[in-house]
Amino acid sequence: MDFFANLLTGLSVAIEPTNLIYCFIGVFVGTLVGVLPGIGPVGAMAILLPLTFGLPPTTSIIMLAGIYYGAMYGGSTTSILVNIPGEAASVVTCLDGYQMARQGRAGPALGISAFGSFIAGTLGIIGLQAIAPPLVSVALRFGPPEYCSLVILGLVVLSYLAQKSMPKALMMAALGVLLGTIGLDTMTGRPRFAFGIPELLDGVGLVPLAMGLFGISEVFINVEQAVRREIYDTKLKNLLPTFKDWMDSKWAILRGTVIGFFIGALPGPGTSVASFVSYAVEKRVSKNPEKFGTGVIEGVAGPESANNAATAGAMVPLLTMGIPGSVAVAILLGALMIHGITPGPMLVKQHPGLFWGVIASMYLGNIMLLVINLPLIGMWVRLLRIPYAIFFPLILMVCLIGAYAFNRSTVDVGLMLFFGVLGYLMRKFEYEPAPLVLAFVLTPILDDALRQSLILSGGSFTIFVLRPISSGCLIIAVLLLITSAFPYFRKKGAKGAAELNG
Repeated sequence: MDFFANLLTGLSVAIEPTNLIYCFIGVFVGTLVGVLPGIGPVGAMAILLPLTFGLPPTTSIIMLAGIYYGAMYGGSTTSILVNIPGEAASVVTCLDGYQMARQGRAGPALGISAFGSFIAGTLGIIGLQAIAPPLVSVALRFGPPEYCSLVILGLVVLSYLAQKSMPKALMMAALGVLLGTIGLDTMTGRPRFAFGIPELLDGVGLVPLAMGLFGISEVFINVEQAVRREIYDTKLKNLLPTFKDWMDSKWAILRGTVIGFFIGALPGPGTSVASFVSYAVEKRVSKNPEKFGTGVIEGVAGPESANNAATAGAMVPLLTMGIPGSVAVAILLGALMIHGITPGPMLVKQHPGLFWGVIASMYLGNIMLLVINLPLIGMWVRLLRIPYAIFFPLILMVCLIGAYAFNRSTVDVGLMLFFGVLGYLMRKFEYEPAPLVLAFVLTPILDDALRQSLILSGGSFTIFVLRPISSGCLIIAVLLLITSAFPYFRKKGAKGAAELNG
């Protein structure tokens, strides 16, 4: 009964006209940024974050969440028609989706992508609604030591799963922590690392940092890349998958849903890892694995289901413990904190309308996405023909206006441009921005939890190892750090053996 009562509570909030309108705006913009290569959901959420400050908190989160899961729908369009992923989670879709388009089956590929995304997204939201209340009761037992250790574990997991180098990822996390300490000390009231700049007394803003790292830097990176686009057009009448397509895809959709939801709920992996794992599983269980990469529909259905289910899974640690598992969810966390709402186990009691309203809006958003995606394929194809010379200056203009409008401060504009250049250089030298942003957002939680823990223990660090949950998180973090060093020592050993034999 609680399941349906909570759903009705959420629907009563989600169907308010203002919330419905902004939910539609969110999923529409999400689809748009997913379709247009070069600016992903994180960049779009960062750019539009200032526009939500005048809205009620629930409406703001509904719109930003709509951008997040809406981009998962749109990303498949460019992967299938242009062989260019609209965002990272759709990279795997290129492998079979584009080959299906070349074989004249772009319609079924786009159709199974949309229907699979809808099914997986809906089942993922059901899972979120079912698992969130029990997790809240567990999270209520967490004290400062548990939160401190959990944040450390989250940062280590994110660095461990970094696509490039783990040492580089840890360096970025350390830089994020350093940036997160700028401003007034919450306990002593003294300025830290403000360098005499009054605007930095409130700390570095999430808006200029995220807009710079993910908006401005994306423009810089894409401007210097010549992208060749060969678009395969398709007709609406060909978008419905056949009965055979459904039979081939049904288990891939269900497996992708389960894989995506649980991977999304872990701190660090995100939607892109979920889609890669789903593709690998489908190839492993297939009777004809050699056909993957030649245009099999399971290679589209599985990953697209996984990345949509992962967006629902990613909301689990955010809403229940206040811990973001990805950069996009970190922006949602920042938006909640800007509105004066502390995410975590007390959120469901203090703000039940927001908690259940956001979950219910995801049901409605998935329906909206299914309705608008299939009929608007033709419009998305025409948008893909917009020259980047027109598109990217518009992004820069929106970023500049958004950064200035937040505090009406030229310092914020300067910070955004600085982080834009920093983000560009980081990508050129293969330093990932995700650990930096997550560490930056989590630093206030880490700082407060660490100092409160030491106050409770009289300055003794043993409090972190004497409490079971805290020690468990730290043990896992240490094991991950040790195992990440194995390839390095293995490489050193192989090099030494080669020198001896030589």
